[in-house]
Amino acid sequence: MSSIVVFGAGGTAGSRVTAEAVNRGHRVVAAVRRPEATSYLPAGVHVVTGDATSEQSVLELAPDADAMVLAIGGGEHGLWLAAARNLVTTLRGMPDAPRIIHLGGGSTLLTPRGTRYLDEPDFPEEYRPSALGQAEALDYYRSSADGVRWTYVSPPPLEFHPGERTGHYRTGGDQPVTDDQGRSVLSYEDLAVAIVDEIEQPRHENTRFTAAY
Repeated sequence: MSSIVVFGAGGTAGSRVTAEAVNRGHRVVAAVRRPEATSYLPAGVHVVTGDATSEQSVLELAPDADAMVLAIGGGEHGLWLAAARNLVTTLRGMPDAPRIIHLGGGSTLLTPRGTRYLDEPDFPEEYRPSALGQAEALDYYRSSADGVRWTYVSPPPLEFHPGERTGHYRTGGDQPVTDDQGRSVLSYEDLAVAIVDEIEQPRHENTRFTAAY
């Protein structure tokens, strides 16, 4: 059994990671900004007020954690970089520091031409600020996260929706995992499976991976 802190446990992705981890018998701390709005989380989850951009929150929750999942959503452009930087700088040098699992953006994956999906001419403008923010977070881990253990997880760039938990998926690196029709598809539920699998059996430390069917 691991002790897992989930920042953003009340969101679409974070709630599914929380449920998956609890169902496997892990101890889960849901760190959210509004604990009163998380009554839908499964029994056994310890809900606390927490903020991934707060050094104090990380200091309070890190000592008992094996992993800290960053599954925050929304917010301004710089939110993901601020959270990544705060976790890295706070955990660096801490004895037995928890591993960081950052749920990042699929738009940071590379097209067959080697360009990022977020740089494509037809990329929706309304999603560009958050995509750029997630890209900055990934660049930060790659360039400045020495001294900590981290993993950046990218869902498919386009077809990623709530759905069914099948327990099956395939993993890749910087390009989407595609099926025989060239589609990269995954449910939030199965991304949660992939994340908890990675916590239980680390295969992508200090790198990024993606998952799809």
